[in-house]
Amino acid sequence: MIGTINVKGINLHYELYQQDKKKPVLVLLHGFLSSSFSFRRLIPYLKRDYTILSIDLPPFGKSEKSRNFTYSYTNLAQVVIDLINSFHFSNIHLVGHSMGGQICLYIAKQAPELVNKLVLLCSSGYMKRMPKSLIYSSYLPYFHYIVKRKLAKQGVLHNLRNVVHNHDLIDKEMIDGYLEPFSDNGIFMGLTRMIRHREGDLPSEELKKIQHPVILIWGEKDRVVPLSVGKRLHQDLPNSRLVTIKNTGHLVPEECPEKVYEYISEFI
Repeated sequence: MIGTINVKGINLHYELYQQDKKKPVLVLLHGFLSSSFSFRRLIPYLKRDYTILSIDLPPFGKSEKSRNFTYSYTNLAQVVIDLINSFHFSNIHLVGHSMGGQICLYIAKQAPELVNKLVLLCSSGYMKRMPKSLIYSSYLPYFHYIVKRKLAKQGVLHNLRNVVHNHDLIDKEMIDGYLEPFSDNGIFMGLTRMIRHREGDLPSEELKKIQHPVILIWGEKDRVVPLSVGKRLHQDLPNSRLVTIKNTGHLVPEECPEKVYEYISEFI
C-alpha cells in the first residue's frame, strides 16, 4: 500500500508492505537528498520476512515540502514516532541510511519503549549544527535559489558517483529516480529551513545512553561517511556491532541489497 497521511500538520508519503500482521515491523528511513527510492532493491528481500514501512522524510521524496514545518531532527523523529503510532505498531525495528540513521537514533532517544533494535547503514554521525553565518544567511530573501543553484551545479550524476563505488550500477532508472523529487521547487525552501533548524547529530554522551541493540553496516569504500565514523559510533553505542562490506560505497542498500538483507535477518 502506498499512501499519504497528515502528521503534525504535514503530509507524509509512505510505502507499507504487510502480508502478515504477525511479522516483525521494520521502519525504513532514507538519507539526505534521497527518498524511499533508495530502498527499492532492498525492500523485495525484506518484505518476505517483515512488515515494511518506508517513509519519505520531509522535505524529501513525495512528502510535503512545507514552508512552515520545523525541519529539526527532533521534530522529524517525532513525526515518524507519531506515524508509527497511527498504525498501532509497537516493538518496531528501525533501519536508517545516512541521515536516516541519525534520525533513528533520535527516535530511540525520544521513544525508547517503541523501539526494539536499530540497523544503521552508513549512518551520519557527529555532524555539528550549521555555522551561524549560514543560518543567518538562510533568512535572506531568495536564499533558496542559492541552494538550488549549488545542487544543480553538482548534479545528480556527480552525487551518485560519489555515493556509489561501482559506477556500472548507475543507469537511467537510478538517475531519474534520484532526480525526480527535485522537480518540485518547494524542496529548496525546505532545505533552506533545514539549514536553519537542524540541530546537529547526537553527541557521544547521548549515544552512550542508548541501550538498544544496534548493528552498524558500512561500505568500506564509503567516501561520504567514512568507516572511521562507524568505528566511533560502535565505541559510543554500548550494545552495538559493526560489520563492513568490501568494495562498497555509501549507498549500501543499492549496491549490496542481498548482503544487507542477510545481515539484517541474522541480527533481527
